Amino acid sequence: MTTYIKNYFKVYQGLSTPAWMLALVMLVNRSGAMVVPFLGVYMVKHLGFSLENAGILLSCFGIGSVVGSSLGGWLTDKFGHFKVQMFSLSGIVPLFLLLPRLTTMPSLAVGILALSMVSDILRPANSVSLAYYSKPENVVRSFTLNRMALNLGFSIGPALGGFLAAISYDFLFYGNAFAATLAAIIFFVYFRNKKGNVKEKADVEGVVVPYQSPYKDVPFLVFTLLSILYAICFFQLLSSLPLYYRQVYHLSETSIGVILAYSGVVVFSLEMLIVHIAERRTTAANAIIAGVLFCGLAFVSLLITKGLWLLYVSMFFLCVSEMLAMPFMATVTLQRSNAKNRGAYMGLNSLSLSAGLIFAPYLGTQIAAKHGFNVLWTGTGVLMLLTGIGFYVLMKRMKLKKEN
Repeated sequence: MTTYIKNYFKVYQGLSTPAWMLALVMLVNRSGAMVVPFLGVYMVKHLGFSLENAGILLSCFGIGSVVGSSLGGWLTDKFGHFKVQMFSLSGIVPLFLLLPRLTTMPSLAVGILALSMVSDILRPANSVSLAYYSKPENVVRSFTLNRMALNLGFSIGPALGGFLAAISYDFLFYGNAFAATLAAIIFFVYFRNKKGNVKEKADVEGVVVPYQSPYKDVPFLVFTLLSILYAICFFQLLSSLPLYYRQVYHLSETSIGVILAYSGVVVFSLEMLIVHIAERRTTAANAIIAGVLFCGLAFVSLLITKGLWLLYVSMFFLCVSEMLAMPFMATVTLQRSNAKNRGAYMGLNSLSLSAGLIFAPYLGTQIAAKHGFNVLWTGTGVLMLLTGIGFYVLMKRMKLKKEN
C-alpha cells in the first residue's frame, strides 16, 4: 500500500502550475455537470416523453457537440485558446438557466443543441491550452490530470445531482449554471495574462510550419472513424445505461447518481497511475485496443446475471476502458499535429467523441425499445471487438511522430 501511494504521487511530479489550474477549472465546471446523465430520466419521468423521443432529444446534444467541437477547433486556431475557453465557460450559464423553462420537444431540442454546442467549443481549446502550457515530456500526464479532474467532478456532479433531482429537477440546471460561473471566474483571473512556458521546436528554430488540414490526413480520418465507433458504445453510459438502471433495476435517481459517482471515483483514483504505467510498458496502440475491448466487456458482462453488484463490476470495466483508450487517443492526435493545425486536429478528436453523443442515445434507445437491452449490450460487445481489430490493423500502418 505504501509503495502504491509513493508511485501514485510520483507521477504528478514535474507538472506545470497552469496544468494544475486548468484541471481545477475543469473540476469545478464538471462538478456542476448534473444535467447530462439525468436528461434521459428527466424527459421520460418528469416531462412524460417516450423512450424513443427521449433518445432523439439526447441525439440533439450530440449534434450540438459535433458542431461545437468542429467550431471550437477553428476558433482556437483563429482567436486563441484563452478567448474560446472564456466564451464557452461564460456562454453556457444563461443556457442552463433557460433549459428548465423549455418543455416541448422542438424548444427542448433547440435548447439542448445550443447548450452542447457552446459547451463543447471548450474542448479543443482546452486541449491546445494543455499542450501550450506543458513541457513536451509531460503532455500525456497533463492530459491525464485534466481527465482526472473531469472524472472527479463527474463523481461529485451526479451524486449531488441525484440528490437534487429527488427534490426538484430545476435545481440540476441551476447547479450547473453556478458551477460554470465559478469556473469562468477562476479561469479568467489566473489565465488572462498567462504566457506559455514551452515553444514548438520549429518556432524556436525559425522554421515556418506549413498548415495541413486533418481532413486530408487519411489515416487519421480512419482513426477518427474508429474513435467514433468507440464513442457510440462508451457513451451508452450517459443515455441507455441510466435508463437501464431505472427500467430494469428500478433504481431511484439517487441510486443511479451513486453508481455514476463511483465511476468518477475509480477513474480519479487509478487513471494517472495506469496511464503512467502504460506509457512505460506498452504503446499507445496497445493501450487504445485494450481500452476498446474493455468497453465491450463492460456491456457484455451485464448479460451474465442480475444483481446490483454486477452493475458496479460493469462500471469498473467501463472505467478501465476510459482510462486506457481516451488519453492515448488524444496523444495520437497531438503527435500528428503541429503549432499551425493543433486546434483543427484536436477539434476533430473532440468531434469523434461528440459524434458518439449523437448516435449513442438514438441507436441505444431505439434498439432497447424495440429489441430489449440484452440485444443492445450484445451488439455493443460485437462492435467493440470489430473496432479493436480495426485499431490493430490501422495502428500497425500508422506512423506516429515522436514527442517534440
